[in-house]
Amino acid sequence: MGRIICVGLGPGDPELMSLRAHKLVTGARQVAYFRKAGRAGQARRIVEGLLHLNCVEYPMEYPVTTELPADSPDYIAQLTAFYDDWAERLATLACTGEVIVLCEGDPFFYGSFMHLHTRLRGRATVEVVPGITGMSGCWTATGTPITWSDDVLTVLTGILPEAELTRRMRDSDALVVMKTGRNLPKIRRALSAAGRLEQAWLVAHGTTRQERVLRLADMPEGECPYFAIVLVHGQAPA
Repeated sequence: MGRIICVGLGPGDPELMSLRAHKLVTGARQVAYFRKAGRAGQARRIVEGLLHLNCVEYPMEYPVTTELPADSPDYIAQLTAFYDDWAERLATLACTGEVIVLCEGDPFFYGSFMHLHTRLRGRATVEVVPGITGMSGCWTATGTPITWSDDVLTVLTGILPEAELTRRMRDSDALVVMKTGRNLPKIRRALSAAGRLEQAWLVAHGTTRQERVLRLADMPEGECPYFAIVLVHGQAPA
């Protein structure tokens, strides 16, 4: 079987990549990475200028992103076929030489690679290199610890139903909400219902030159950047 290594690249700043990740990226001769059609892709942007001149690139372009509801049968069918196809292609490529799969953040924390990982079992030797998560890059950007003492941290995804978001936001000390984007109005309503809106922050493009840090309550209504995370810090001890 061939060898596939998924490399966690960290939250966005190339200098936050691990030494092992940097060594694998700069030495790679075959790299694959996820992206939306027509876009460079966040993982590819992080490694700009680091790839070897003879490295062959394989962009894995999603057939659908936000055009359909994530729980619709058509969305699920298209993504299932996409992951099936790329698992087959990567397993075949790996037989010709090691393949490095690039992944922003940490591959096993809401990373798309997890869908390939399950499909590659028994078809390739797979290794995963962990990376700094996007959420830790974002809460560091606020300049305030996300948790204190015995705080409970809850990580939520914005695709949850509004009532479920509200309940979990109300019951936890510190919060991280992933997958914001078009879910931001729902997330804002849930935070308000839970009495947490005034404490919430939004960090977009954390650790990069495009980084924006602002209180969610002060953010104008409108489109939210895809790479954005909502945070509510735990309460500092008196």
